[in-house]
Amino acid sequence: MILVSSCIAGLEVRYNGSHCLVEKIQKLVNENKAITICPEMLGGLSTPREPAEIIGGDGNDVLDGKAKVMNRVGADVTEQFIKGAYAVLEKAKEVSATIVVLKENSPSCGSSMIYNGEFIGKKIAGIGVTAALLKRNGIRVISEEQFFENLP
Repeated sequence: MILVSSCIAGLEVRYNGSHCLVEKIQKLVNENKAITICPEMLGGLSTPREPAEIIGGDGNDVLDGKAKVMNRVGADVTEQFIKGAYAVLEKAKEVSATIVVLKENSPSCGSSMIYNGEFIGKKIAGIGVTAALLKRNGIRVISEEQFFENLP
């Protein structure tokens, strides 16, 4: 089974209430070949919500207690991001996920790029909290862009 970020399957769960529909991923969900997950919603955050970025590192640093996830108005949402990451890990184990396709650039889901923590739209190399936890547990994580590179 494949897990996919809910927003790339067309669900309106992003911080601003929008989605990032990738039709081929939505098709997998409609064919029951993939299951949607949103770590931020599973962690208890609402939609819409203030945008959040990792301050002081990346998802690995958050899991190690060396960085925080803060929203744009200065609230610490680290606990919700970690809670959501563990909920996704449990779901991945429950469905024996072979691969998890996550939304690039997200503080939860970024698999190679995240925003730099200054809320200025600048991206840096790094990994989101959920992506980091899944990788630590031996689960293959790729972005929606990498998903298409691997299609026949």
